[in-house]
Formats: sequence, C-alpha cells, structure tokens
Amino acid sequence: MVLAVVVVIAGASGVLVVGVLLLVAAFVGQRLIAGRRAIALRSRERARALEALALLSGDLRAGRAPADVLTVAAQTAVGATGEAFAAAALAARLGGDVPAALQSQASVVPEVLRGLAACWAVCSVTGSGLSTGVQRLEEGLRAAEAQRRAVEAELAGPRATATLLASLPVAGIALAAALGADPLHVLLGTPAGLVCLTLGLSLDVLGVLWANRLVTRALTA
Repeated sequence: MVLAVVVVIAGASGVLVVGVLLLVAAFVGQRLIAGRRAIALRSRERARALEALALLSGDLRAGRAPADVLTVAAQTAVGATGEAFAAAALAARLGGDVPAALQSQASVVPEVLRGLAACWAVCSVTGSGLSTGVQRLEEGLRAAEAQRRAVEAELAGPRATATLLASLPVAGIALAAALGADPLHVLLGTPAGLVCLTLGLSLDVLGVLWANRLVTRALTA
C-alpha cells in the first residue's frame, strides 16, 4: 500500500516537473530568440547608418544642400538613427536646432550622431566644409564595424560549443534509451531521478543563459 502511494506521488511529481520544465524551456527559447533578433536589428541599424553617412559625405561633396542630404540619410537609415536623421532634416528645413535634433541615445550609434551634431555646430559657425567631418565619422564607423564583425567571427566557435554542451544531456538520455536502459522511468518515476533531472536541467538552463548573455554583451558593447 505504501509502495503504491509512493509510486503515485512520484508519477504526479514527474508530470508536474515535466510541465514546469516545458515552461522553463519555452521561456529560455523565447529569451534566446529575442536576443538573436535584437542583435540582428542592431546590426542592421548600424549597417544602414554607415550607408547613410556615406551618402551624406558624397552628397555634401557634390554640393547638395544639407537639408536635402539629411532627408536622403533619413530615408536610408532605420530605427532610432533614422528618426534622428529625419528630425534633423526637418529642423534644417525649418531653421531649427539641427545638432539638438541629432542627439539620440536610443540609437545604436549615439557617438556618431553626437559627432555629426558637433560637426554641424562647428561648420555652421565657421563656415568650414561639413563633408570632411562626415567622411571622418564614416571612416570611424566603418572601422568599428570591421572590428565588430571580427569579434562576431571569433565568438562563433564558443557559441557553437555552448550549444553542443547544452544538448549533451538530451543526447545522453537518447543514447541510454537506445542501449536498452530506461532513463525516463528513472528520471520521471523516482524521487532521486526527479531531483537529478531538476538540478541537471536547471544548471543546463543557467549555462545557456549565461553563455548567451556573454555573447550578447560582447556583440552589443
């Protein structure tokens, strides 16, 4: 009788643990997907900001009006950077404060926008060429992008290793089942197995989140 009660409790606990682990797996998967999406969006915004600076530099050298080239840059850039360019173009057309409009901490390249604002402020006072300053900013951003791509390439190996290590427990369970053992019965049907399953997968999840955080911080620094 006591043995039957223990078996029933273990089975119910196994179902509960499986449900909780599925929820945790869904949460972790959502976090990983959101992190990858955020990195992709930031990378796209940086690339389009570089294109916008190249257009700015070329159009200014060609003698186009700054308000017009800012409009073209706003159409090229995306995200908060594009919004900053659009606000600056509007300010330039209305005679407003263009350097203030360019300030955007939400942009992925706030230092570039601050540099462009400083160039604009200096050139509007001294009358010196704006295209040279924009070209320097473009070169600096291009160098930073090259370094970021190098870091991303260096992180490809550690990221693949972390993914492989995270999948080893599942591979181990599958291998044990293929060899004729019954690992799921032990993990889900016994108290000791439930403890091992919960502890092992918790450490596995923490390892995945920690590795993902390190990669994200390195790529968004």
